[in-house]
Amino acid sequence: MASPLPGAIRRRWPDARITWLIEPGAAPLVACHPFVDRVVVWPKARWLAWLKGFRWLRLGRDVVRFVRELRQERYDLALDLQGLLKSGVLTRLSGARERVGLGSREGSHLLMTRVVTRGGDNRLIGSEYRHLAQELGLEVGDFRMGVGLSEADRQAAASVAQGHPRGYLVACPFTTRPQKHWVESYWAELASRLRERYGMRLVLLGGPDDRAAADRIAARAGEVVDNRVGETSLTEAAAVIAGARLLVGVDTGLTHMGPAFNVPTVALFGSTCPYLDTGRENTTVIYHDLPCAPCKRNPTCNGRFDCLTGITVDEVLAEVERLLPAKEASR
Repeated sequence: MASPLPGAIRRRWPDARITWLIEPGAAPLVACHPFVDRVVVWPKARWLAWLKGFRWLRLGRDVVRFVRELRQERYDLALDLQGLLKSGVLTRLSGARERVGLGSREGSHLLMTRVVTRGGDNRLIGSEYRHLAQELGLEVGDFRMGVGLSEADRQAAASVAQGHPRGYLVACPFTTRPQKHWVESYWAELASRLRERYGMRLVLLGGPDDRAAADRIAARAGEVVDNRVGETSLTEAAAVIAGARLLVGVDTGLTHMGPAFNVPTVALFGSTCPYLDTGRENTTVIYHDLPCAPCKRNPTCNGRFDCLTGITVDEVLAEVERLLPAKEASR
C-alpha cells in the first residue's frame, strides 16, 4: 500500500535517487518497482538468530557491514513508514539529514527530525501513506498502488494461464489470523458456482504454510479448483493475479494486488477493515459492520467469527456478477 510513494517523490523531484530498505520476505515486491533505484535488504532473521545465540562478534560485524552498504548513498531524506522502534533505528542508521516518521511510537520519535501523525480518510486504501505524501507537499492525484514484475514472473503466470484457455478467476483465501479467514466450505461452493456461471476455474493462491487448508478446499471442490498454493513466489502470484478475470480474497496482501493491477476484485473483510474505498470502480468490499467489529487481534466471539461466517456465497456471487456480468465474461 506504500508503493505509490516513490512515484509521488519522483514527480516532485525528477532527479532523485530512491532507495527502499526492506525485509527479505517483501523484497521481491519492490525489486522491479519502476521508481525505485536501489533495494537494500535488512537481514532481520539472521540478526535475531545471532542475538539469541549470543554471537555478539558476528552480529557486530554484520551490523557494520550492513550500515556501510546502506550508506553507499548519501541521503537527504529518509521516511520511516512503520513508525516502530526497529524501523526508527534503521532510519537513523541511514545517516539521512532529515528523518520523517509516520506515527512514530515505541520511542522512535526520538530518532526522527519530524513526526507526521497518522491521518487521512481511513475508508480509502493506503490513506495513511497518502496523508504522509500530502504533508510532504507531494502530488497525490495519481496515488495508485503498483507492483513491478520481472519477465520470469510473467512467464510463470503464462504457464498457469496455458491451462485455462477460457481465462481464469483467482481466490486468495489465506492470511495470518483465523479471524480473517472465510469458511473453507464456502470457498468450495463458490468455486463450483463460478465454474457453472462463467465456465472458468478458480485458481487458489497462497504460501507454503497454507497448503493444508488449500488441499482441504480443493478436495471439497474437485476439478473446478486449480490449486497453486505454495507453488509460486510472491511476485509470480502477483503476475497470476494480473492476468486474472476476477479476484475474490480475504484481507491479505495478495488480495490488495487486485486493485493494484486493476483486476475486478471482491474483498471479504471481517475482524479488520483496512479500507472500504480502493479508488477503483471495479473493486468492492464486503464488510458486515457488527457491534464487535473490527476486533482486529482481539476477537470476542469465542471463535464463531460471525463477521465472516455471516458473509454468504450468494452475497459474494451477487458482487461478482455486478463486477463481471456473465454475458460479458462469455464473450
